[in-house]
Amino acid sequence: MISITPDTFRLAEAFTISRGSRTEARVLTVTVTRDGVTGRGECVPYARYDETLESVTAEIEGLAQGITRQALHDALPAGAARNAVDCALWDWEAKRSGSPVWVLAGLPVPAPVVTAFTLSLDTPGRMRAAAARHAHRPLLKIKLGTPDDMPRLEAVRAGAPEARIIVDANEGWTAEVYSDLAPHLLRLGVEMVEQPLPAGQDDLLAEIARPLPVCADESCHDRASLPGLKGKYDMVNIKLDKTGGLTEALALKAQAEAEGYGVMVGCMVGSSLAMAPAVLLAQGAAIVDLDGPLLLAEDRATPLVFEGSVLHPPPSTLWG
Repeated sequence: MISITPDTFRLAEAFTISRGSRTEARVLTVTVTRDGVTGRGECVPYARYDETLESVTAEIEGLAQGITRQALHDALPAGAARNAVDCALWDWEAKRSGSPVWVLAGLPVPAPVVTAFTLSLDTPGRMRAAAARHAHRPLLKIKLGTPDDMPRLEAVRAGAPEARIIVDANEGWTAEVYSDLAPHLLRLGVEMVEQPLPAGQDDLLAEIARPLPVCADESCHDRASLPGLKGKYDMVNIKLDKTGGLTEALALKAQAEAEGYGVMVGCMVGSSLAMAPAVLLAQGAAIVDLDGPLLLAEDRATPLVFEGSVLHPPPSTLWG
């Protein structure tokens, strides 16, 4: 049986990107129960990809109750619905067999990873204060994406002079804005910029200088996205809710690496259940951005363990 439950988790503070702000994470929890064994998965329907809680629920409800993980890939497109079911089926397979998912998937033993911590888009003063509060963290991710981002960049670097910094524009810049900012990104020690131009309008990235690595986020969903990224991007941000689950995410990671892309593993704003499968995917990734639970005021009953910015592999009681 496949069951779907909407869940809401309050955020510790408002989370703002160039497209808007939120104060809670609204997710769907999918439970697969067969032969007395239960597996769980979580997804975050995302309006940017025309997903709602209702539309994703309808997609999952349309599946055959006994669907296998292998058949799921053809039954649903890449996206949140397939992700939740795929991860629930991995969890179910692990619990039924008594072997963890990393063994079933032929992966190495997972180790702790260092995750970025995200600073929301805000006024320069507030972003500097936030950077100062989190200056002890080794890697900060700054949400930008407006024509007036230079003061924000300066403010964050002043607040956290020693932290490594990456930047996420969330499709908010033009080629001109990016080109103007790029020298300053380098001057301030920014190591990578995520999705500076809108997906579908990013061909100019092949024509302008890319003095620091540019990572595809909204432009990269699954393996089918890779041909369109050639010559425009240096890295890909792999998120389970975009790939449609761990199965495709692992395949995308392998193919992206084979084609010479650096790999970032990211997340939507969700609970520990959403991050847990991504910890396996994050092994060996150049950049890990799985800070969703750190942004929450409340989490799952058995959450992931963070020691500062160090994220530990999930306990089997949570997933896998």
